[in-house]
Amino acid sequence: MTHELKYKDTISKLSLEEKAALMTGENFWNTKAVEHAGVPSVMLTDGPHGLRKQGGKADNLGLNKSVPATCFPTAISLGASWDTELVERVGEAIGQEAASQDVGVVLGPGLNIIRNPLAGRAFEYYSEDPYLSGELAASLVDGIQSNGIAASPKHFAVNSQELSRMTIDEIVDERALHEIYLEGFRKVVKQSKPLVVMSSYNKINGQFANENRVTMDLLYNHWKHKGIVVTDWGGEHNRIEGLRAGNQLEMPSSGTVNTDEIIREVRSGKLSEDLLDKRVDELLDVVLKVKFGANIHKDESPRHTEHHNLAVQAAEQSIVLLKNDDTLPLNSSKSVAIIGDFAATPRYQGAGSSLVNPTKLETALENLQKTDLKIIGYAKGYHRFGKGSRRLLNQAIDLANKADVVVIFAGLDEASEAEGLDRSNMQLPSNQLKLINALAEQNTQIVVVLAGCGPVELPFEHSVNSIVHTQLSGQGGGRAIANILTGAANPSGKLTVSYPYAYEHVGSSAYFPGREATAEHRESIYVGYRHYDKIDMKVLYPFGYGLSYTSFKYSDVEVSEKQVTLTVKNTGHVAGAEVVQVYVGAQNHPTFHAVKELKAFAKVYLDPGESREVTMQFDEHAFCFYSTVEHQWLQLGGEYKVYIGSSSRDIRKTVSLQVSGDAIDEELYKELAPKIYSTGNIQQATSQEFSKLYGKELPNPLWDRQKPLNVYNSFRHLQYGNILGKAIYKLLFGVRRFLIIIGRPLDGNNLMFIIDMPFYKLERFGMGNINIAKIRKYVRWMSKR
Repeated sequence: MTHELKYKDTISKLSLEEKAALMTGENFWNTKAVEHAGVPSVMLTDGPHGLRKQGGKADNLGLNKSVPATCFPTAISLGASWDTELVERVGEAIGQEAASQDVGVVLGPGLNIIRNPLAGRAFEYYSEDPYLSGELAASLVDGIQSNGIAASPKHFAVNSQELSRMTIDEIVDERALHEIYLEGFRKVVKQSKPLVVMSSYNKINGQFANENRVTMDLLYNHWKHKGIVVTDWGGEHNRIEGLRAGNQLEMPSSGTVNTDEIIREVRSGKLSEDLLDKRVDELLDVVLKVKFGANIHKDESPRHTEHHNLAVQAAEQSIVLLKNDDTLPLNSSKSVAIIGDFAATPRYQGAGSSLVNPTKLETALENLQKTDLKIIGYAKGYHRFGKGSRRLLNQAIDLANKADVVVIFAGLDEASEAEGLDRSNMQLPSNQLKLINALAEQNTQIVVVLAGCGPVELPFEHSVNSIVHTQLSGQGGGRAIANILTGAANPSGKLTVSYPYAYEHVGSSAYFPGREATAEHRESIYVGYRHYDKIDMKVLYPFGYGLSYTSFKYSDVEVSEKQVTLTVKNTGHVAGAEVVQVYVGAQNHPTFHAVKELKAFAKVYLDPGESREVTMQFDEHAFCFYSTVEHQWLQLGGEYKVYIGSSSRDIRKTVSLQVSGDAIDEELYKELAPKIYSTGNIQQATSQEFSKLYGKELPNPLWDRQKPLNVYNSFRHLQYGNILGKAIYKLLFGVRRFLIIIGRPLDGNNLMFIIDMPFYKLERFGMGNINIAKIRKYVRWMSKR
C-alpha cells in the first residue's frame, strides 16, 4: 500500500541507505542531516522542569554538566500548584531557553501515573490522578510549543517502576490501562497536539512499548497524533517491529547497527520501502517544523533573571502547608532556630536525565536570615546521607533550647529518589527522625519543612506544630520557603498524591515493584484516592489537601452535564488562592468502580473579602467508563453525585445529577470481574482473581533460573549466573555502595542504568563497536551453562 507523501520530492532525492539512516540519531542528542536533500539536523534535550543541554561529552544520566538553565519545581511539585496558567508560563520559559540554545525538541513533560509512593521517578510525574496529570501536562506542552519547538510527553506508557525498567513487563487489565495509565496521554495528544511522544522502556502486556500495536494504534488512529514517536534513550528493542508499529526515530544513534538491519529487511522484501518512506515523511514534517519554528522564535538572550523570578513564584504556589496550629506564619517577636542540612544545602530537584544546572540557587537559610525574624543560629543537625552523629544532635538540642520556635529542615536525600531505582521504604532517615523527636521534647514550637517528591510516613506528626511540604521546589525554592514561613506569601499548594499513614495502606504495596519478569497491577483502577475512598480508609492527608493562612466559603452552586458554577469568597484577612475541586461518582454502575473521580478543578486568587464566580467545564469523559465488553469508552447514564470540595475528603457541597447515556446491557458486566474488585479490597486479590480480570492466563512473574543467560538478559540476571557472573554482579553493587558512602550518590544511582541494561543494548550504545557475536560469547562465559 502506498501513502501520500508530504515531502515526496525530498524523499525522492534520498537513497535507501540515507532513508534508513534517518531513522536513528546522528549522535547522542541530534537527528541526522542530509545536506544535499535539504534535511537539517535537530537537537533533542531533556527538560521536564528545565533545560538540560549538555556541553562537551554527552551522556544520558546527568554525569556531565549541562549549560546553565532555569531549574523550575519538578512535576510533582509544580503540579501541586493546580494552576494550569502558571504551568503554561513555566513551559513558555523552558521553551524560550531551549530555542535560544538551538534545541528543537524538549523531552518533557513526564506524564506517567504515580502508582506507588516508592516509584523512583515519581518526581518527574504530576499525580496519581490521570485527569489532573493530563490537564497540567497539556498546559506545559502548550507553553513549550508556543516557541515554535516541540514538546515530547513521556514515557508512553505505564512506566511505573525503575527496577528492571528495560525488561519489566507491566501487566495491566484493559480497563485500568485506558482509564488510569493512558487517559492523561490521550488528553494531552488531543488538547495540545505535541509534535513528539516518547515511548517507554518497559513492556505493556507482553509487548515492548515502542512496538506495542495496541498503544500505538490508539495514539495514531484514535487520538489522531500527527507527530512522531521517539524512543527513550536506548529504548529500542526490535527496530523493524518498532517501525511497523509507528516509531520514526531511535535515539541515541546506534551507528550502523539498526540502519543496516533496515536496509537488509527492505532489500529482502520483508519491510516495505513504502512504509519506510512514510516514516521518513513523518519525521521530516516534525524536523522541518521545529527547525523553522525555532529559528523564527529564537532569542539569543535567555531571560534568566525573569525566569528565576518565575521559578520563585512557581515554588510559592506549589508549596503545601500540611499542618498548622497558628505557629505559621512565624512571629518576628519570637526567637527562631534553624536546624537541618537541607536549610543550607537544599534538595531542590531529582536526579538522572532531568538534572538541571541551575542559573542561580537560593537557600532557605540565606533568605530567612534576610528577614526581620530573630534568627539566633543555625545547626546542621544530621548527616545528609543517614550517618548518625551525637555531636550534631547535641548541637541542635543546645540551639533549640535557646529558641521560642525551631524550624527543622528534613526530607529525602539525593540517593533516595532518582531515575534508575525505586525507594526501599516510605520512611525518613532514622537520624532525622531521632533529631525531630529529640527537639519535640524541648517544649518549644516545632515547624518541620519537608523536602522530597513523594509521601513519607510522619510518626512525629502529632508532636510538632506545623509541617510544610516543599517537595522539590527548584532553584527558587529557598526564597519561596522563606516567604511562606514569614507570611510574605500565602501557601496555596494542594497534594497531587494521597498521604497514607503507613506504606502498607497503599493499594499496590503488596505488588510493587515487580521484582523479576513482570509487574502485576492487581489493584486495577484503584490507584491512590480511588483505593482509600473505596474501602473508606483514613489517610493522614488526602488527595487535593492543603492549608492556607486564610479561609474560603463556597456558595451558589449550580451543576449541569456540561459544567459546574459556584461563587468562592475569601473570608479571611489575607489574600490567598483556593483550588476548587469537582469529583463525580456514578450511583448505579454496571461493574466495579471508584466512589468518585476528579473531573474538573480551578484555582482562584482572591483578596480578603473578595468573591468571584467560577465556572468549570466537564470534558467528554466526565461521565464515561471504559467498557471491556465493547472495548471503547461509553457514557454511563443515570444518577450521579457531583462533589464540590477543597480536597477529596473536604467536600463542601454534594449535588445529585441525572445524566443521559449510551445503551448498556448490564447483564454482560455482572460476571466480568471477580467480586473482590467490587469491594475494593484489592490487596487481597489472588493471581486467579487478577487473571480473570486480565482476561487471560498471567505470564510467569519470575525469571527462569535454570535457563542459560542470553543477550536479552540484563546485568541484574548475573546473580543467577556462574561464579564469574555472580562476582561481576556483586562488584557492580559494591561499587554503587562505595560511591554512596564517599558522598557521590548521583554516580552511584547512575550505575543502576547499567545494571538494568540488557546485554544486547551494549552493541547499540557502542554504535557497533562491540558486536553482538562478542556479546553472546561474553554472556556464555558468565552463564551456568
